[in-house]
Amino acid sequence: MSRPTSDVALFPFPDDRQKKAPVTRFAFFRDNAPFLTVGLLMTFSSSFGQTYFISVFAGAIRGEYGLSHGSWGAIYAAGTMVSAAVMLWSGALTDVFRVRALAMVVLTGLSLACLSMAALRTVWLLPVVIFALRLFGQGMSSHVATVAMARWFVATRGRALAVASLGFAIGEGTLPIIFVALMGSIHWRLLWVGAAIVPLILLPIVVRLLRNERTPQSAAEASSSLGMLGRHWTRRETIGHWLFWASVPMMLGPGAFGTAFFFHQVHIAEMKGWDHLELVSVFPLFPLAATLSMVASGWLIDRFGTTWLMPASQLPVAFAFFLFPQAETLPMAGLCVMLMALTFGTNATLPGAFWAEYFGTRHLGGIKAVATSVMVLGSALGPGVTGILIDAGLPFTDQMPWIGLWFLSAITLVLVALTRARRLLPAAQVDVIGA
Repeated sequence: MSRPTSDVALFPFPDDRQKKAPVTRFAFFRDNAPFLTVGLLMTFSSSFGQTYFISVFAGAIRGEYGLSHGSWGAIYAAGTMVSAAVMLWSGALTDVFRVRALAMVVLTGLSLACLSMAALRTVWLLPVVIFALRLFGQGMSSHVATVAMARWFVATRGRALAVASLGFAIGEGTLPIIFVALMGSIHWRLLWVGAAIVPLILLPIVVRLLRNERTPQSAAEASSSLGMLGRHWTRRETIGHWLFWASVPMMLGPGAFGTAFFFHQVHIAEMKGWDHLELVSVFPLFPLAATLSMVASGWLIDRFGTTWLMPASQLPVAFAFFLFPQAETLPMAGLCVMLMALTFGTNATLPGAFWAEYFGTRHLGGIKAVATSVMVLGSALGPGVTGILIDAGLPFTDQMPWIGLWFLSAITLVLVALTRARRLLPAAQVDVIGA
């Protein structure tokens, strides 16, 4: 069988990582620009269902409906938990349908969810709107993008995931501060109408870029990447494996406690004696550090694989939660935000590559749907539990050292598990050589 001379093809063959004909960075971006752009646009669109965006309106929503921190957190948790459950089914659709078809549904659903938030008048429907925002935004928009990158690319998987994940950084760096500033002169409901327009603008662009897309089944055959024991693992087999469960605390952590940090940003500013806009002013440091982390992690994944990056990636956020309670100035808060961002940036690229490396790509959509559901579940539990503790008289800043201990424990557990699981990888995939 003839093979391509480089791995810039959208669906590379399962070759020897192209040791003989490395692809230049320019050729990689040039030949894959349409598909990388789709990944970036989809991750950016997820912003409107992410906590860092929704929490911008937390004060207005609580004031509109007379909600406490705990009741708002409970509503948010309820909608998010249901979206996590639905993700177990909807996420597996990426193994069956083209990204183009899924993107049409996801972006349309996200736009309607934003319009629903703008039109909402009764508090009992608020969990339904949160569910829709979280499912189509945080859940499916990011899931479709990362599964596509992990499946379409093999030797340059890390690089592709890093480029696509820049959409997260762009959204995190621009949308909160823009919308906080606009809230001073524009009613918060009208801002949600503006948010609804963006996915509708992106939809025809994504459809046009993917006019020549292959089906997931043909992509899996063309770019097959085997997991442990040299085979493709089904979702059921993956869930039954000890490596999956050893990874659960680490999957829960960033979603739960990073989400809680941004969710309670108004409360945190009050506890520190800062104006909300002052705290938000350091948030642009987050995408700056996250972008550097994404790019670096993409290169490291292609060069060394995911084994040692998995535990190492959680260290910065652990230090951030230990350090933030001591922060008395905005520059110190900015440093903590950057430390969190190093983990979140790596977390945007690493899990997709990890599941592909250890469990194969043929059933990747279904496998990653479970992982995404765990992450979304964490993002539901984090604000809910921390909100209840805040109402009980324990400020979020006092909770942070305990959160840091959670991350250290998760690091230890996954390090032990991966040390054992690494021996089960095919020899060619233990030392991944990137282009």
